[in-house]
Amino acid sequence: MSSRRITAFAAALASLLLTAAGLAAEKLPKLPKDSTLPKAARSPGAVVFKHTTHVMPKAPDCTLCHPKMWPIRPGAKKPEIKHRAMEQGEYCGACHKQEKTAIGLDDCDKCHQSE
Repeated sequence: MSSRRITAFAAALASLLLTAAGLAAEKLPKLPKDSTLPKAARSPGAVVFKHTTHVMPKAPDCTLCHPKMWPIRPGAKKPEIKHRAMEQGEYCGACHKQEKTAIGLDDCDKCHQSE
């Protein structure tokens, strides 16, 4: 295969992927900005919550977490999250403890950012 054909194929593939990504992004509701959660005294580092990694593009459903687990009113106080509560299935543990996600509660660096 000539280099010209390879280049044309790569350009066509890149265009297709960018178009597909754009269409997928259009389907998501406008998501809130990243949010830094309050850091507990013994926490290994701050946790930045990203809606983009938690909302399922094919079936976005804010009511899975709001307002039951997390307040959504502007200026609402964020709950102080204790690891013990997560281990009992509260807050992040509602999904991450129950193996519903790729990340469990035992790998600190996946969520906590070192300071």
